[in-house]
Amino acid sequence: MQVTISRKAHFNAAHRLHRKDWTFEQNDAVFGKCNNPNFHGHNYELIVSVTGKINPETGYVMDVKDLSDLIFEEVEKPFDHKNLNLDVPEFENLNPTAENIVVVIWNKIRQRIKSELDLEITLYETPRNFVTYKGE
Repeated sequence: MQVTISRKAHFNAAHRLHRKDWTFEQNDAVFGKCNNPNFHGHNYELIVSVTGKINPETGYVMDVKDLSDLIFEEVEKPFDHKNLNLDVPEFENLNPTAENIVVVIWNKIRQRIKSELDLEITLYETPRNFVTYKGE
């Protein structure tokens, strides 16, 4: 029997969608107002879901407190109230689109949970715009 547990979290961060190898005009045509040279911010909402078998001894798939601590260490602490382009090393040469952010978060969390557990990350950039990544 497989069960999924989920934990919600949030962080506030600024970013700029911009390719260093493109002209301002190219960036402006593709990214529009998200290419603002002075950056812009979002109140990101995050859902981390872990799926696996229930441990017969504990009754847990994974201890939600451990998942909460892990999300704090790997996402909230390094991303919250940061400029993703300037303050987060993973985005030094990676455009911080919602798609790229969710993959970075998945990779950080995947390293910290048991390999037999499945992981899915959903990241809301706005209440209506969100992305999901399962590691595929």
